[in-house]
Amino acid sequence: MSQSPYDVLVVGGAGVDTVVRVEKLEVPPGDSLHVPPVYDYVAHTGNGVALGWHALGLATKFIDFLGDDPQGHAVLAAYAGRGLDFSHVVSPHGTPRGVNLVDAQGRRFSFYDSRHPADLRLPRAFYLPHLERTRHVHLSIVGHNRDLYEDVHRLGVTSSTDLHDWDGVNPHHRTYALASDYVFMSAAAVHDRLEEVLHGIVDEGRARLVVATDGADGCHVLVRGEAEVRHFPAVRPERPVVDSNGAGDAFVTAFLHARFEERPVEECVLAGSVSGAFACGAAGTHTEFIDLPGLRAACARAQAAAPPTSPRRPGTRGC
Repeated sequence: MSQSPYDVLVVGGAGVDTVVRVEKLEVPPGDSLHVPPVYDYVAHTGNGVALGWHALGLATKFIDFLGDDPQGHAVLAAYAGRGLDFSHVVSPHGTPRGVNLVDAQGRRFSFYDSRHPADLRLPRAFYLPHLERTRHVHLSIVGHNRDLYEDVHRLGVTSSTDLHDWDGVNPHHRTYALASDYVFMSAAAVHDRLEEVLHGIVDEGRARLVVATDGADGCHVLVRGEAEVRHFPAVRPERPVVDSNGAGDAFVTAFLHARFEERPVEECVLAGSVSGAFACGAAGTHTEFIDLPGLRAACARAQAAAPPTSPRRPGTRGC
């Protein structure tokens, strides 16, 4: 991207997921159930965004709190093995954990612990040197990074966030929604108010665009200065869907990678959709990431297969 030491800085969102595979996302009768082997994965949203950008070749820095515990040691070992540049402050509250139920169709439901207290904040002396050396920062909605925005805006660094399944009301998410330049979220909780929520983010905040992903129904995009929310269909996965963990993070990284290259929105959506679909073909959380040659090739195949009525413009370069 540029002459800055880091193309992207990811702040917050490292942890460990325990993935339990079940037939259905419901509690069965009785008091126990035999399931396939249960595995732990280095995970959470910041992890997915940082490793996704790292796989696409961007100079990536990741910072967060981390516990001095077995889970924290697993995180550090994983990043050392992948060559991801990671720095942390030791948290006395330990490393965040989650338990994800994944059904036979790859759908998931996640239980995230809330071990970090609401008043926990990353020290400014820790994060500021990294923020001063990056061109773009992604803030996970973990709370302990929310005070960074004043410095982000002062330095003129572009920012992004993922609100996940925000209901359009929760004030915690709203802070990130209104302070970020690129906003991503799931449409799951706002289907009946989708346009209202997306327009509210753009009209009341600083967002250049906002994207609401909608699973198999694709995504919805509102760009500042445009009156209409545009819908884009999903791409067909090229391999069987086994686990949707990490698909949203993969969408964000590829979408913004194309955006950093000043590609039009249609190409950004295509890149994000292809990357998200790719992530659904790997079991576990953030176990496999598409690289740039793979993304380019998959985008070309998806574009060739797109129907003539697709919102993507004819003659675009792909991603």
